Amino acid sequence: MTRTLPSPRTSEESPPQQGSALSNGLKQRHLSMIALGGVIGAGLFVGSGAGIAAAGPSIVLAYAVSGLLVMFVMRMLGEMSAANPASGSFSVHADRAIGPWAGFTAGWMFWTLLVVGVAVEAIGAAHIMQGWFPGTPSWMWVLVFMALFCGTNLGAVSNFGEFEFWFAALKIGAIGLFLVLGALAILGLLPGSDSPGTAHLLHDGGFLPTGADGLLTGLLASVVAYGGLETVTIAAAESKDPVRGVAKAVKTTMWRIGIVYVGSMLVIVTLIPWDDKTVTELGPYAAVLDRLGVPAGGQIMNVVVLIALLSAMNANIYGSSRMAYSLVSRGQGPKALGKVSGGVPRRAVLASCAFGFVAVLLSYWWPTTVFAWLLNMVGAVVLVVWGFIAASQLLLRRRLEREAPEKLVVRMWGFPYLTWVTLAGVAGVLVLMTVDTDTRLQLYFTGGLALALAVTGYVRQRAAVATATATATDGR
Repeated sequence: MTRTLPSPRTSEESPPQQGSALSNGLKQRHLSMIALGGVIGAGLFVGSGAGIAAAGPSIVLAYAVSGLLVMFVMRMLGEMSAANPASGSFSVHADRAIGPWAGFTAGWMFWTLLVVGVAVEAIGAAHIMQGWFPGTPSWMWVLVFMALFCGTNLGAVSNFGEFEFWFAALKIGAIGLFLVLGALAILGLLPGSDSPGTAHLLHDGGFLPTGADGLLTGLLASVVAYGGLETVTIAAAESKDPVRGVAKAVKTTMWRIGIVYVGSMLVIVTLIPWDDKTVTELGPYAAVLDRLGVPAGGQIMNVVVLIALLSAMNANIYGSSRMAYSLVSRGQGPKALGKVSGGVPRRAVLASCAFGFVAVLLSYWWPTTVFAWLLNMVGAVVLVVWGFIAASQLLLRRRLEREAPEKLVVRMWGFPYLTWVTLAGVAGVLVLMTVDTDTRLQLYFTGGLALALAVTGYVRQRAAVATATATATDGR
C-alpha cells in the first residue's frame, strides 16, 4: 500500500480548529460590550494629548484617516473570523493563507505586544493609585493588579467577560457623558459657558498650525491608539455563536470609531486651544472638563483612565494567553503551555502574566535600556499585524468564494481594491515612521523582531515538511 506524500501547504489550509478544547462561556452581551468598550482604550485617554499638541486641530483629520484604515482592517478580519472562528484569529488566517511561518510571526509578535502592554498598563495604573495614596510603593499596586487579573483569567472565561462587561459599561458611560457635555458647550447650551464657534478650530494658527509634519506626527499617534480592537475576534471563538458575535461587532465598527475617536477629538479642539499646556499636563479630557467648570474634572478623568488601564490589562492577559494557546496547539510554541483545564489554558495565562511582571521589573531595573528596547520592539507591531491581515484576506477571499461561499457572512467592501488600498496605507504609515527619529527607532526594532520571528518560523516550517516527507517515504 502506498501513502500520499504530505503537501507543504497542508497545515496552512487546514490548521486545527482553535477553541475545540476551550469553553464557550462568553455570552452575546459580553461580546457586544467587549466590542464597544474595546474601542475606548487607554491610548485614547492617555496618548491623545501628545497628538493634539503636535497636530493641533488637524488631529481630527489624523484620527479620521487612521480610523478609516482600521475600519478596513476590522472588516477584513471580520470576514475571515466569521468564516473560520479561531482563538488565534489573524494568526490562524495567516497560517492558512500564507504559510505556518506567517502565522508564527504574526502570532508571537502580537503576544509580545500584549504582554508588554500589560506591564505598561500596570505601571500607569500604579502611578494613579500613588497619586491617591501618597507614600505607597508602586510595586505594591502592580502586584495587586497583576494578581487580580491573573486570578480572574485563571478562572472561567465568563469571569473575564463579566469584568470587561462592566469596565466597558463604565467607559462607554464616561465617554458618552463627555460627548454630551461637549456638544452642549459647543452649542452654547451649557450653563455658564459661551459657544466658542470656530475660534479654536480654525483661528488659533489655523486648522494645520504645525503644517504637514504635525499632521504626520498626529497620524502616527492615532494609529497606536487604535491597537487592541482585534481582541473581540479572539474572544468570539469562546462564545456560543462566534459567527454572529464577530459579524455584529465588525459591522458596528464604523460608527463606534467615528463617534468615540473622531467625535472626541473634534469636541476637544473646538472647546480648548490646541496649544494649551493643560492638554498635555492634565490630559485633553481633563483639560476640557476643567474648562467647562466640572467639579473635580481631573480626578473624574483619573478614575476613567484607571478603568481603561485595568480593562486593557485584563483584555491583554486574556488575548495573549489565547494567542499562545492557539500557537502551541498548531505546534508553534512550547507544548507545556497547551494544556487546558476547566476550559481555560491556565499555563498560558500564567506565562503571559509572568512575562508581563518581568517586564515591569525591567522598567525598574533598566528603564532606559532593556525596557526601552521592549517598548521600541512593539512600537510598530500593530501595523505589521494589519499587513498580515490584509494579505491573508486577499488570498483567502478567493478560496472562500470558490470552496465555501456560504461562509462569507461578512464581506470586505470593494474587494480587492480596498484591500490593496489598506495594504498601501499600512506601507505608507511604515514609511512615514522613518521621518521621525523616535518612530524610526521603533521601526528598526520592530523590523528586527519581525525578521527574527519570520526566519525562525520559516526554518521550523521547512523542518516540519522535511520530517513529514521523510516519515511518508519510510512508510512506503
